[in-house]
Amino acid sequence: GVEALTGLGVLPRAMAALGAYRCIECNGEAAELYRDYQRGVLRISICKSCQKPVDKYIEYDPVIILINAVLCKAQAYRHILFNTKINIHGKLCVFCLLCEAYLRWLQLQDSSQNTDPDDLIRYAKEWDFYRMFGIASLEQTSFFIGIFITLWWMTPEMLKRKSDFILLLKALLLSTYGKLLLIPAVIWEHDYTPLCLAFIKVFVLISNSQAIRVTLNLNRVLPWFAIFFGLILENGVVCLFQKMGWDV
Repeated sequence: GVEALTGLGVLPRAMAALGAYRCIECNGEAAELYRDYQRGVLRISICKSCQKPVDKYIEYDPVIILINAVLCKAQAYRHILFNTKINIHGKLCVFCLLCEAYLRWLQLQDSSQNTDPDDLIRYAKEWDFYRMFGIASLEQTSFFIGIFITLWWMTPEMLKRKSDFILLLKALLLSTYGKLLLIPAVIWEHDYTPLCLAFIKVFVLISNSQAIRVTLNLNRVLPWFAIFFGLILENGVVCLFQKMGWDV
């Protein structure tokens, strides 16, 4: 346990102000994750509310944490969002959008019969990729806006501060990691690829729902209602692009 506690690069300092961390079991506030008694003696803090370890995952290998996150366990999400200092959400978002743009661009090229190697044609195909990236970005932005509008309308007390919006946005961006599976689904293309893409979409939505639920400490119904409204707004943007004559 000591090696895991001291070896994780994302583990914050032991001591912090009251409420800096969260119990992964009951979501209660905690002042510290563990206490250092010097000479290599460390002890995980116990939650005052539920009498369970505040964060058992600080002793776990990162691979185990990742597996639990893939299984959409609320405890793993709380550990990542509240008790670690991970700042890859921006880069992860861009990479996921690149994956989605590549998939759309590849499908667009498959539907085109033009094989002319002329430089102008290659430039047009490159522009198509940038266009797909822009469209994917706008669709995801509209999806998030729909979620924020719904949650702000239904639970305004949950999003009073700017920090609340930032935390929820970070959680949503991190929970889109499932889109990374788009690339292997395309590389190992087979007859079941459309079904795989549908499962990936469902998995990302489930991850988004769990991220909202954990961040705002809500029940299971409201996050799905917000996601449903976000999908409506996203599909509205898609219909707008289609009316403009763009392939999406």
